[in-house]
Amino acid sequence: MKERNLAFIDLETTGLELKRHEIIEIGCIVARQIQREPGEKGGASLQVIEEFEIKVKPEHFETADPVSLEINGYREDDWKDALSLSAAMQIVAEKTKEANIVAHNVAFDWMFLEKAFEETGVKNMMHYHKLDTISIAFAKLYDVPEVQKFSLRSLCEYYGIENKKAHTALSDARATYELYRRLMNA
Repeated sequence: MKERNLAFIDLETTGLELKRHEIIEIGCIVARQIQREPGEKGGASLQVIEEFEIKVKPEHFETADPVSLEINGYREDDWKDALSLSAAMQIVAEKTKEANIVAHNVAFDWMFLEKAFEETGVKNMMHYHKLDTISIAFAKLYDVPEVQKFSLRSLCEYYGIENKKAHTALSDARATYELYRRLMNA
């Protein structure tokens, strides 16, 4: 795991139900792990290789949850140049090849990604290891009285991480990257 890149991924979807809803936005930061010198404390330092954001054209807009669309700021005009799910997943597969996924609530993002790879027939080339910033934060901050919630917003507030466009994929991926760095002293 140490030698692999990390792919900090956040998805925006038309709702929370895997069977009814779909991905409409993918944000990703790919970072290289750079091992510290022997005796240095903290996790690996990180070097951002690239970041990208993809808007995905919804195919079943009739099943979208209006509340979810409002939360993630969906506006039809902003998605006029959106890619098909197949084209989006091809880009994700190429750019995250052999990387370990890191996400805030990784199970949610992973299940939607897995479904999208399966539906499109695009091969998922990410490594099977997954890192979840909620789990890491829970383990590290459990005894910290100021931390009562482990949402991305709450943890960003605790660490002073700015997330001006919360609930947009790239902004949340950046916030997750920064949160991971703080949690791991990277």
